[in-house]
Amino acid sequence: MQKVVLLALSASLAACATAQAKPEGASPSTKAWTAPKGVDERAPFASTYEPYPGLPTALVGATVYDGAGGRIDNGTVLFRDGEVVAVGDGSLSTEGYRRIEAAGKFVTPGIIDIHSHLGNYPSPAVDAHSDGNEATSPATPEVWTEHSVWPQDPGFSRALANGGVTSLQILPGSANLMGGRSATLKNVPSRTVQGMKFPGAPYGFKMACGENPKRVYGNRNRMPATRMGNFALNRQTWLDARAYDGKKRDLAKETLKGVLEGQILVHNHCYRADEMAFVIDMAKEMGYRVSTFHHAVESYKIGDLLRENGICSAVWAEWYGGKMEQYDSIPENAALIHNAGACTVIHSDDEMGIQRLNQEAAKAQGAGRRMGIDIPDAEVISWITLNPAKAMGIDAMTGSLAPGKMADVVLWNGDPLSVYSRPEKVWIDGALMYDMHDPTLRPVSDFELGHPGEGDVK
Repeated sequence: MQKVVLLALSASLAACATAQAKPEGASPSTKAWTAPKGVDERAPFASTYEPYPGLPTALVGATVYDGAGGRIDNGTVLFRDGEVVAVGDGSLSTEGYRRIEAAGKFVTPGIIDIHSHLGNYPSPAVDAHSDGNEATSPATPEVWTEHSVWPQDPGFSRALANGGVTSLQILPGSANLMGGRSATLKNVPSRTVQGMKFPGAPYGFKMACGENPKRVYGNRNRMPATRMGNFALNRQTWLDARAYDGKKRDLAKETLKGVLEGQILVHNHCYRADEMAFVIDMAKEMGYRVSTFHHAVESYKIGDLLRENGICSAVWAEWYGGKMEQYDSIPENAALIHNAGACTVIHSDDEMGIQRLNQEAAKAQGAGRRMGIDIPDAEVISWITLNPAKAMGIDAMTGSLAPGKMADVVLWNGDPLSVYSRPEKVWIDGALMYDMHDPTLRPVSDFELGHPGEGDVK
């Protein structure tokens, strides 16, 4: 039996490495996704992503959360040619669409994880796969995380099947003050990272505050060894980048110049409220903008400041006490940020957590409710759909169910904010990439032999 399983998995991987079997009557998306204004197209590692073929599909009778705070009971979602056509009630015509009866089920946009390390810390977790931190200098803006991402990481298919994750941002680690460029990916099987890169997504830039950089480099008896050292080194690096004229190529300064010109979005690992305030001041001094503070366990203390500066907070539902800068973490953080009118995002930073972002959002909602902040389910869904899309600069293309957007869609077998629910079907650009009832629509890598209860795996 084991030989049969391995042969089947090998065949599945081979199929994923070329193209998904084309369903009868299916057609690839005809929409040409182009880079937003200002995105650097000089990069030699451009996206070669092409949507898989899909069928015109109508999801009928479900409760629909559109990702933008809207809810439709007994709703209908239509998509074809890779994009959403219409979202409405039962009066929408489904003629010409494959009709899926979804009464009692729920539909959301595809889940988006703004903070992942899949591929650059892949499974199996061995030293040979540790490629997330270029911890050889406190500032390494010249490195690009996509050059470390291994597309065969089984974490990708687990995130798709268990978490409904259709897009994700892969970030460098947080050993460095400046860790390098991030990569935004569509969660599809591909032989290469270029085949996964989200078309038209701007690059992100990873920075880090606090304990990590000063511990890593202070332990080597070099700067930075203190928080004041962190900011001094950061500011000098930005000053040097501002003087860069581009006449002689410098990969580090090209990235920093892209940030200063607004082409590359800053994602800053930062726990403490006082340090986030310092970063905001530094960004104003140097002429760039922070898109998102990540982890941000003390954002609840400065919700007004974050709102006024248009900065998102990507947070956990609960993660307390791992280090001193984490000791003021509270489970009500996400709800308090939302209540202050600031942008809330639930992230994973973990290969297991990415499979449960819906449950993490529900836990954060529950913590808020217990302190008297009652946030509607439809708004909570935006924490793992539209809000991360906005923070990553891809909200014009995905993150909500709206006509013309990518048909990144999840059909849940129950309320997505329930621990008892899971994705039943997942579409990316209108192509059915996962179906819990169809073993042939469960993408696997050659390091993924299944889970108990699936096939012949016991």
